[in-house]
Amino acid sequence: MYFSRCRLSRYGHLCRLVNAAVFIVAFCGFLWIAPARAGTTPVIVAFGDSLTSGYGLAPGQSFPAQLQAFLRHEGIDARVVNGGVAGDTTEDGRNRLAWALADHAGYVILELGANDALRGLNPAQTEANLRAMLDMLRRRDVKVLLAGMKAPGNLGQRYGRAFDGIYPRLARAYPVVYYPFFLAGVAFKPELNQKDGIHPNAKGVAVIVRRIAPYVRRLLDRK
Repeated sequence: MYFSRCRLSRYGHLCRLVNAAVFIVAFCGFLWIAPARAGTTPVIVAFGDSLTSGYGLAPGQSFPAQLQAFLRHEGIDARVVNGGVAGDTTEDGRNRLAWALADHAGYVILELGANDALRGLNPAQTEANLRAMLDMLRRRDVKVLLAGMKAPGNLGQRYGRAFDGIYPRLARAYPVVYYPFFLAGVAFKPELNQKDGIHPNAKGVAVIVRRIAPYVRRLLDRK
């Protein structure tokens, strides 16, 4: 209607210019506001191995899926991206971390090291890989929740001390939220694990989510 009145006016040309200017300003304002609103939802990349990816579970039962559902039930509208790859060591994670962050995540749950321990890899190299990833995340201003892991007892006390000391040492050296043991409350409990005794079942993942959720809240509160 406004455009029609302009065409009938003796100042129609001027009106059309004004309308065009108003339209452009309004459209640019929309482009500016829309990304800002979209960006208000925090994105968390759960970056890890089979414990994160949901090995042996239905898609909705994986750690990222259950964590996202739990957070939203608690009123936190966060998006949790599944960045887990079964079988990954810390070296594998180090090699793929850069492209895993292409989704512009502001937060990462770093859960790696279990496969290093299962393979008896040198703890010094495991620590070097984790440090490299933490350095990259700090340079990109990504907030990190570091999930610790423990070595299996069959590798001996010496290896266990060397491996288990990695995570608390990194937690002291970097500005991370530290969750000491990702499998706390689940490890060695048959009713919470799959038949292999290593990977949590859906109930086991739910236990992990409930235990780690307060730490995730602290992560999201980081500025």
